[in-house]
Amino acid sequence: MYLRQSEKPKNSTWNQEPPSISAMESEKMDICGILRQELIEEEQFHQKETHVFIILGASGDLAKKKIYPTMWWLFRDGLLPEDIYIVGYARSNLTVEDLKKQCQPYMKVTETENDKLAQFFCRNSYISGKYDQKSSFEKLNAHINSLRNGKNANRVFYLALPPSVYEDVTRNVKENCMSSVGWNRVIVEKPFGKDLESSNKLSGHLSSLFAEDQIYRIDHYLGKEMVQNLMVLRFGNRIFGPVWNRDNIACVVLTFKEPFGTEGRGGYFDEYGIIRDVMQNHLLQMLCLVAMEKPASTSSDDVRNEKVKVLKRISGIKPENVVLGQYVGNPEGKGEAKKGYLDDRTVPAGSTTATFATAVMFVENERWDGVPFILRCGKALNERKAEVRLQFCDVPGDIFNQHCKRNELVIRVQPNEAVYAKMMTKKPGMFFNPEETELDLTYGHRYKDVKLPDAYERLILDVVCGSQMHFVRSDELREAWRIFTPLLHHVESSKVKPLPYVYGSRGPDEADELMKKVGFRYEGTYKWVNPNKL
Repeated sequence: MYLRQSEKPKNSTWNQEPPSISAMESEKMDICGILRQELIEEEQFHQKETHVFIILGASGDLAKKKIYPTMWWLFRDGLLPEDIYIVGYARSNLTVEDLKKQCQPYMKVTETENDKLAQFFCRNSYISGKYDQKSSFEKLNAHINSLRNGKNANRVFYLALPPSVYEDVTRNVKENCMSSVGWNRVIVEKPFGKDLESSNKLSGHLSSLFAEDQIYRIDHYLGKEMVQNLMVLRFGNRIFGPVWNRDNIACVVLTFKEPFGTEGRGGYFDEYGIIRDVMQNHLLQMLCLVAMEKPASTSSDDVRNEKVKVLKRISGIKPENVVLGQYVGNPEGKGEAKKGYLDDRTVPAGSTTATFATAVMFVENERWDGVPFILRCGKALNERKAEVRLQFCDVPGDIFNQHCKRNELVIRVQPNEAVYAKMMTKKPGMFFNPEETELDLTYGHRYKDVKLPDAYERLILDVVCGSQMHFVRSDELREAWRIFTPLLHHVESSKVKPLPYVYGSRGPDEADELMKKVGFRYEGTYKWVNPNKL
């Protein structure tokens, strides 16, 4: 959820016991109604105050495909403050009608919602201007002030921009567009630099202009339901506490897989590669939530303090604990699957940028010493999947002739959010024949027909509420880059050639061999049975 129990005002209805799922009609549960009520009762959600949401880079892909659709969904569901205005700003000469045409294919509007959509765009406006020109931002500020109660409004500035213009834009925002009455908050999209030096430079620039509690470094993975659920699973269940350590867990695998390649958009990707694009942020953030100690509370800084402690106990990654790959076309594939990474016309000829990576790291503290954390991610693989997999140690004193497989706890982030535990039970029959089965919480079954909020919806509401729990703090970012920068510099200076793997495969075989070497055991015998089809 968006709101933190420890941050609720004592005189609010948060102290009352919430209704259980079983007490509701779970099939038709009005999740938006529940969220609205929670937001109204949230002390930091100023429902009646004027808010202005400024999208800097409003003509770009991120704005068109994510930010405007997200703002529409929140508006449609009644989850935004009542008096909100959305102002787009970019260099292109556009109108609100142009924006509407660009965004509408991504907004999932039904025929019955056309009137509501018209209301939404009535609250939109657009200003064109330069990113490095003071007069352009003075014009933007004059426009904001011209809105009803605009001078007193709370302001959110969303930087949907390439990092190359961050410095000019943020300086102009600070000098020309800040509210002197309401609060001001700035959302910064990744990449937050390319290495430790460039990240520190960007962080230093932002901190010279804004206070840390005004800066929201967004990693959309921290807004996903199952990533947020890791906190409750870990610290809300007694059964996990005693076994969540090096004595019981053999290894932890964090996975991010995409079944498609760059598809003509390799120019941007080639500049960063899979480690910067996924591993250094999404997977490392999930690692922190798995490995951290219980925070003093669920307040933003208490949680982020524990995450930083984890990062500080991770040494640099050894090159021998890394496998890099780059996909090649599948001769038997169809369409894009026939093309390799180097066949993308936007990718420089002979590029050695990795589209796949597996890396092993260790958290050198009392709880996790010696336990490998295996991070793996890649494009053009055999499936779409993001998950956390904890593989437990073998049962000591085996009496079943080595027929028992290792227990696993799996938190599937996407697709089809789920939590399941793989365990051994007796096969029906006369003899003690163990068989793998599962305890399964698939969200689509337990919370049938409940619409889970999109990650961007959660995070934008967090910004409005002033909660930074699911955003990256500057010291977190610094430690993350400290871990990965030596590896990245080694790979780039040595021009390490990635191993080829076929589009639609699991990735290079060497990655599986590395996982096996550090202790992960892949049995390949488990067969999931859909309980709804028995």
